[in-house]
Amino acid sequence: MPLLDILAIRDILPHRYPMLLVDSILELEEDRIVGVKNVTANEPFFAGHFPDFPVMPGVLIVEAMAQVAGVLVLSHIPDRKNKLVLLASIEQAKFRRPVRPGDQLRIEMKVTRRKASVAKMHGQAVVDGLVVAEAELMCKLADRDPQVATRAAEETVPVA
Repeated sequence: MPLLDILAIRDILPHRYPMLLVDSILELEEDRIVGVKNVTANEPFFAGHFPDFPVMPGVLIVEAMAQVAGVLVLSHIPDRKNKLVLLASIEQAKFRRPVRPGDQLRIEMKVTRRKASVAKMHGQAVVDGLVVAEAELMCKLADRDPQVATRAAEETVPVA
């Protein structure tokens, strides 16, 4: 049973389909988080990447890692509807194995340094116990226009 399901994640992150790349959070601590992305055959990027050998693009694996990191940062902020977590840097990114339809990405992010509005994290994405990607990400907390945050919270998004 996940600690946070997709509805709780949508309450924390501003991302929506097709850019919401986290399906559940399994573990959440002050400086560590574990999230899951279920990679399905109907992901929109598989139509062109690559039709005969579908592979999840590395940049989207890193984006999923950044979103898991964003859940960690935003989950500890009381006024998170007025904040955004922006990706500031990517370092030491390595892609070890292709991620294919049917895989489940288990993403673990750990804070290595934290300041008031910046967090540096190391992360790994694992499929079936094997590391498929890893990177160091730096995220910056930014103010969000409160009117935009209120409108986003009130929007109803159809379920696909």
